[in-house]
Amino acid sequence: MDHMEKLREYARLIVRTGANVQRDQLTVVNCSVENFEFGRMIVAEAYKAGARDVIVFWNDVKTSRLRFDNVGLDVLGNIPNWLAESRNYYAEQKAAVISIIGNDPEAYKGVASEKLQASSKASAKAFEPYYKKMMNSEFQWCVAAVPEAKWAMKVFPELYEQEAIVKLWDAIFEAVRIGEGDAVTAWNDHKALLAEKCRILNDAHFETLRYKNSIGTDFSVGLQKDHIWEGGGEFTPDQVYFFANMPTEEIFTAPDCYRAEGTLVSSLPLSYQGNLIENFSLTFHDGKVTDYQAEKGAEYLKILIETDEGSRRLGEVALVPHNSPISNTGILFYDTLFDENAACHFALGECYPTNIRDGGKLTKEELLAVGGNQSDTHVDFMVGTKDLEITGITKDGQEISIFINGNWA
Repeated sequence: MDHMEKLREYARLIVRTGANVQRDQLTVVNCSVENFEFGRMIVAEAYKAGARDVIVFWNDVKTSRLRFDNVGLDVLGNIPNWLAESRNYYAEQKAAVISIIGNDPEAYKGVASEKLQASSKASAKAFEPYYKKMMNSEFQWCVAAVPEAKWAMKVFPELYEQEAIVKLWDAIFEAVRIGEGDAVTAWNDHKALLAEKCRILNDAHFETLRYKNSIGTDFSVGLQKDHIWEGGGEFTPDQVYFFANMPTEEIFTAPDCYRAEGTLVSSLPLSYQGNLIENFSLTFHDGKVTDYQAEKGAEYLKILIETDEGSRRLGEVALVPHNSPISNTGILFYDTLFDENAACHFALGECYPTNIRDGGKLTKEELLAVGGNQSDTHVDFMVGTKDLEITGITKDGQEISIFINGNWA
């Protein structure tokens, strides 16, 4: 396949398999202006799939940076009603939402931390109905990536810009299984493999997981008593199957947000709000972060942890073998969409109600009461290494190896 054929296949895969746009369904596309050509391909493919209408929201990180640099906290902390009503409306209509990302990992480097925090909190409050329905999988949503020049140069600094963009495109195509045979068939096979891992873990129904490796992680986390492991894609209440992330290599579930002890040490940098946080650690007691450190970006780690009470606790446990397609590329993508699929990880903040049996029927207060974390944020960070050991502990105290030397036991 040449590059244009791969682009068309990628657009088709995102629309037909990722978001799984249904006939006569509204579709929302979020895309940067720099990737307008690919955005148009997504729109065309959505109409081919039978979308009733396709609404596009263009965004521009450079304009956003100018806004952060030039407006005050009073503006950043206020989301106009029309904007909140728009996003929340499409969630209410169960529109399929496709987000094409791929910006400079350090786009907001140097922006005052209080400005980033004000914007983040305002967005979480204004778009709460949207995010609640998204976390409950009440509509299909899919996040995929397209290279942008500064992102490509961050990943491949030794190359000229155009060479870096081409190489990043190749890495993305490889990660989403495009270029060798039919991609849709490859994703169906992949779905079956992840489903088998989920079955084994759900049958075991571990009460606690214990983590250890050579970089300093020594940690145990309790799992929510009615937790469900998921991986690959998931179903909406209308039984439409979709993949929220492309690529995806993880198996994930809900921790008990009140049961976490010890220290987690990051194995990869975290790009958070356009800033990099590197070589950081988090120490937990009774499920809550009690201490944290970072060699770089400590002020942004502080913003994350202090977003609200729930951002100090865990909302997701995810397992990814070290011997996985993205990890084996040896590429550090500086983007969570890819890096989280190269290593075991956790998320601070909101849990996925779908990871708890009948969780979608519970109120926020009821979820919190049973250990399902609640927060205005959900941020993944990576802890997996080639020597990571994970042990599952059952209710009767039996210990079973889940990961040995970074891979499935």
